[in-house]
Amino acid sequence: MIRTALFRRAAPAFWVALLLCAAPVLARAYPLPHDSPVPGGVKILKLDVQSDSMPYVEVEGHRALVVRDDSSWIAIIGIPLSAPLASRQVIVRSGDGRKELQFTIGDKQYASQSLKVAPGQVNLSKADLERVNRDKEIIEHAMSRWSDGQPETLRMPQPVPGVRSSSFGMRRIFNGESRSPHGGMDIAAPVGTPVLAPLAGMVIDTGDFFFTGNTVFVDHGRGMISMYCHLSAIDVKPGQHVAAGATLGKVGMTGRATGPHLHWGLSLNRAWVDPELFVAN
Repeated sequence: MIRTALFRRAAPAFWVALLLCAAPVLARAYPLPHDSPVPGGVKILKLDVQSDSMPYVEVEGHRALVVRDDSSWIAIIGIPLSAPLASRQVIVRSGDGRKELQFTIGDKQYASQSLKVAPGQVNLSKADLERVNRDKEIIEHAMSRWSDGQPETLRMPQPVPGVRSSSFGMRRIFNGESRSPHGGMDIAAPVGTPVLAPLAGMVIDTGDFFFTGNTVFVDHGRGMISMYCHLSAIDVKPGQHVAAGATLGKVGMTGRATGPHLHWGLSLNRAWVDPELFVAN
């Protein structure tokens, strides 16, 4: 009787522990950005691929980010701000063969913003224009980089504390003249505020550019490239591996800037996309 009573008292806890030990361990879902198939957004596609090898996904001639989530392969497609509102073809190559997928790009209306800057930063001299063209080549080279490692996550903190503006996609009007849409997120912060890597990666390049000032490019893997602009100081070097939370530099207002802030850009398959979609709130 004593044994039976003890067993009955212990039975509930015993069976709970036994069930917990016997239950299968569920894989934690890989953190993904928000799906937003609009110009400047991202489209998330779960791929019907059985192969264990990473499939090759191509969009508009550029390789796209593919990640493993438990037993599934998922493509995260960057959509350029200039993309037309139409169907976009995605080519998937794997051990299962070649497949073609499509998704439709929806509309999104971005605001416009008028800014006053020095006249020489709008109507460029010949020397400045030559410099800008050299800068473009360096930036394009950084955006085209590919490495095979999967990013640690696709949800991350912002690189500096501060108010995030809704500037991504804005049509900038400088001194009354329209320019290309804004391809990054502006975060207001005092000069000297440390800029922290939101995600581990390798520094591709650094430099002082006409428009973006002191700039750092970081490769996070599989075509995901981040850019940090207008810095007052750069604290890393090309080829350096940085952990999440490492200091990349400090907030400033170098280049074409009307006040101290960080311009944070994220590129997927060579398309600048809205960093807001990747911010872990």
